[in-house]
Amino acid sequence: MVVSSASLPRARGFPRPEPSILGLTQGYCCRPCWLTMPRRRGKVVALALQSDHFLLSERSSPGEVKKEMNSCYELVNKLGRGAVYLGSSRLKEGHPHYEQAAKLASEIALLLDCTTWSGAGPGLMDAAVKGALQVNKPVGGFKIARESGEWTSSKIHPYLPPESYFTCRFFSARKHGLVEAAVRNNPSDMTAIVAFPGGIGTLDELFEMLALIQLERIGSKFQVPFLLMNYDSFYSKLLEFLDDCRKWGTVSSGEVESLWKVCSGNHEALDYLAAFYGHPRHIEQ
Repeated sequence: MVVSSASLPRARGFPRPEPSILGLTQGYCCRPCWLTMPRRRGKVVALALQSDHFLLSERSSPGEVKKEMNSCYELVNKLGRGAVYLGSSRLKEGHPHYEQAAKLASEIALLLDCTTWSGAGPGLMDAAVKGALQVNKPVGGFKIARESGEWTSSKIHPYLPPESYFTCRFFSARKHGLVEAAVRNNPSDMTAIVAFPGGIGTLDELFEMLALIQLERIGSKFQVPFLLMNYDSFYSKLLEFLDDCRKWGTVSSGEVESLWKVCSGNHEALDYLAAFYGHPRHIEQ
């Protein structure tokens, strides 16, 4: 259906658009999408519309998402499962949490003799990668095309070989890859999920994995240890909130505590993993 511009209502502060702005010559689409447009003209608006269409078109085919998921699974199969690290992309080298994260990743890689997995981004993800590389253990990652931090504009990791990571367009594919890397289908699988301090993205992945464990939908036949690294009481307010959830009745008593191990420091985390897998741990003098 095509209508004339005269029949369209005029939104306050927005002039009626000219046909040339939207590339139309015979009137306007019956959907008044121009009502929310800013006061822009010509090519700027046209380019913005094309860009939005491109971003939406990326999700138009479920096959594209499935293709990325398959690539993530193939990478896990090639490099092997192991310790999966979640954490802020904004805490840079020199920050105390960065140094602690790198040290813990080194120790876990040695303790479990496993591949180190992360989002292959900057910040604490980078700390985990460098920690594992320092002890010559394999590293794998699922980079996202858009990341908060200095690597946002590049799909290429600055120093990892391309065969050790995969760059995802879709967060859902990335999450599938990280979950698959933590699955334990055999008693000999040495995996773990380690959540360092982080923001919205970290919390998103953290709680999704926690929910999968809670509902026994993570696809793992054996329990996967989940460590919440509460460096400098970073997560204490979150833990208080979860305790309030128990008081309100939205979680059961002891339910959250049974899903993960809250650790104030690296030694506590390493002791827990050593006991979980029955490994002796060398204590540094």
